[in-house]
Amino acid sequence: MTSADRLYRKHYDRIREIAEHVLRKTGIDDAPWHIVEGADARYRQLSVAQLILKNVTERLNQLDALDDRPKPTPDRPRPAKVNILNRLDLSLALRKEDYEAKKIKLQSRVAKLTRRLHRKGRSMVLVFEGPDAGGKGGSIRRLTTAMDARDYQVISISAPTDEERAHPYLWRFWRHLPGHGRITIFDRSWYGRVLVERIEGFCRKEEWKRAFAEINEFEQQLVDGGTIVLKFYLNITADEQLERFTHREKTPYKQYKINAEDWRNREKWDAYEAAACEMFEKTSSESAPWILVEANNKFWARIKVLKAVTDRLEEML
Repeated sequence: MTSADRLYRKHYDRIREIAEHVLRKTGIDDAPWHIVEGADARYRQLSVAQLILKNVTERLNQLDALDDRPKPTPDRPRPAKVNILNRLDLSLALRKEDYEAKKIKLQSRVAKLTRRLHRKGRSMVLVFEGPDAGGKGGSIRRLTTAMDARDYQVISISAPTDEERAHPYLWRFWRHLPGHGRITIFDRSWYGRVLVERIEGFCRKEEWKRAFAEINEFEQQLVDGGTIVLKFYLNITADEQLERFTHREKTPYKQYKINAEDWRNREKWDAYEAAACEMFEKTSSESAPWILVEANNKFWARIKVLKAVTDRLEEML
């Protein structure tokens, strides 16, 4: 008998009480606890083997039934005539001289505050969503210019790899979360499930509907662990997007930013707007808020993002 065994025996009644509490609180239909009498080794081993065989067989039968379901179909909602996005004042703008002056001051604050974040061992997650050509990359670059390159990483999210498809949906994002004192910036994020995957029919209705609760729980776990979470949605008009697309096609060093899929997505503009409005309603919280950015004018958008980050860091630190 080891010292650990003796300690366990000494506190047996208390450990059993705690174990019973854990069983009551964590047993669910899809992942139940099975209590096995353990006094007799042969009975114990046979019981565990039978339970495993029974549950694996049942789950395989369920999966066979799932394979027979029809393929997922696109869900393309219609936006309300008046909604949170079309009420944004997209005429807001800054002159270049004012932008440059504000940018320098805010980047200085970002530099100081992110160093303070590092010293305190806190972490931060920044999420950027919005229409194609909305200015996400430009805003991210103005942020990272002021940060120590050792303290941040930018994760650009695209179609999942085969490895990522083999795991639960949020796994591909969990693996990139920042350690203590570091920052992760997601250029598109887990919200793809309730935006592009919903609208393009890459997941089933029950999956994107379930994702709202999954995402809220995911972000709350980050916040409870001390991570600062900010989410930005950079919004532009369809006309402004068309102008930026055209400019990209005509500018050789920007042509890599535009492809046929971007043009196809313009046809679903209303669906994306409606899905985004539902996303704000169901996933914005005090601890992980959505910040809507008027992004027709890139200078205005970049300053608003910089200020929001510095204000949040000052508040939380």
